[in-house]
Amino acid sequence: MTRKNSWAILAMAAGLSLFATACKDTKTMQENQQLKTQVSDLQKQLGEMGNNLDTVTADRDNLKKENEDLQARLAARNRTKSKKKAVSRKRHSA
Repeated sequence: MTRKNSWAILAMAAGLSLFATACKDTKTMQENQQLKTQVSDLQKQLGEMGNNLDTVTADRDNLKKENEDLQARLAARNRTKSKKKAVSRKRHSA
């Protein structure tokens, strides 16, 4: 009878360990699926950020060019004004 009980206990322990392993596998599979979803979302966000970076860089370059043009126009305007002022400062001796 002791042999039958030993085999029954051994079989029960093996069954429980298989069940526990199966539960762990299921849990691991769920965690892996969640991680895959998170990685997918992060890749999508990375792609969007790359597109945003390209847009912002293009906008910055356009603003830089516009700023240089405005500074050149302002400098040309200041040179024109300074020439007029130099002429108007001359005094005529009477």
